[in-house]
Amino acid sequence: MSDVLIIGGGIIGLSSAYYLQKQGHKVTVLDKGEITDNCSFGNAGMIVPSHFVPLASPGMVQQGIRWMFNSKSPFYVRPSLDMNLISWGLKFLKSANAGHVSRSAVPLRDLSLLSKQLFEELAREPGFEFELRNKGILAFYKTEQVAEEEAHLAEKARQLGLDMGILSPEECQALQPGLQLEVLGAVHYRCDGHLYPPRLMEVLLNYLEQNGVNIVRRAEVTAIEKNGTKITKVFTGEKAWEADHYVLASGSWSPAIAKMMDIRVPLMPGKGYSFMEREPEQRMTIPALLCEARVAITPMNGDIRYSGTMELDKINKRVNMQRVKGIVEAVPKYFPNLHPALPSAEKVWFGFRPSSPDGLPYIGHSSKLRNLVIASGHGMMGLSLGPATGALVSQLISGEQTAIDLKSFSPSRF
Repeated sequence: MSDVLIIGGGIIGLSSAYYLQKQGHKVTVLDKGEITDNCSFGNAGMIVPSHFVPLASPGMVQQGIRWMFNSKSPFYVRPSLDMNLISWGLKFLKSANAGHVSRSAVPLRDLSLLSKQLFEELAREPGFEFELRNKGILAFYKTEQVAEEEAHLAEKARQLGLDMGILSPEECQALQPGLQLEVLGAVHYRCDGHLYPPRLMEVLLNYLEQNGVNIVRRAEVTAIEKNGTKITKVFTGEKAWEADHYVLASGSWSPAIAKMMDIRVPLMPGKGYSFMEREPEQRMTIPALLCEARVAITPMNGDIRYSGTMELDKINKRVNMQRVKGIVEAVPKYFPNLHPALPSAEKVWFGFRPSSPDGLPYIGHSSKLRNLVIASGHGMMGLSLGPATGALVSQLISGEQTAIDLKSFSPSRF
């Protein structure tokens, strides 16, 4: 078997390490931080086969322009002359069409269903309790326009073999009796599930370290040496790392590392925010999406996590409290008896979703470096697609037939 070096210790990198280790490879994972500060810990914890429509879709362009003028809106692009943003934006505009949405549906469905299956298998392994629940997700709406859009989505999902149902307000209330509802209805994404992200990452890390995977923290990649079409060394300061195969799974930091390899991985970091609040009454038992507000609410670990926003900008440590305030103010408009308090900036978690211009992840061999596999660009679905991506990475490196067709996810498509 081979020596494999994975750059990035988020859910994609650790899932890749898990399946590679299972196949007998010797695996090292490098992460620039402590791992506990990455995007995989603070997300909404949703597993979403229902999300077969990529971010790059026709309606997103018009809606995004309107949202840009609202400081509390769920989507924001910080105006900039940065060439990376301009290049990304032009590719996004080119991809945001009905044909792209139609072509993406089956590949995204297949990737998501594979991941859900693998999550269920993982949850049956000894020591892998991470609060996996298969109660679906309720997508609540307040307007006739969104009701119509969600009904169209549900019909398309049924054509794809996904389990979704349109619910009346009374049917919604029966499923969530502890909540007061002010909605026109909801679509129950019964094909979806949720889990507790910090616990998943904890048990995954524990397993890997107990089974011979070398997890190296505070190891920021500073240089990469190549020879022709192969990577020969990766440097973290003075330390050189050598392997037979390399995996780029660095999320929003992937473009900078790819540049060291003289290749391009078009991505923009989409900052998202979340915060936890105590919920002793346990009023919510099924995760919720607030359709118009683009807010996600997930019961986890006995509490509730509120999350949302997509803020495209350079990687930074700013906390835009207006965006957080937008999340807080949206909740009681749907659930009058849920009133999350505005947290202090120190209590707000933020992370950077690696967003590709067409809304599809990159999974596959580099066309220029034959011992490099790229696994990045999962946007808001990194956690959801983690196990599937990890399994596919292991199949690619082992020279096996992949479980699904990866043509749509080719890293060379731009």
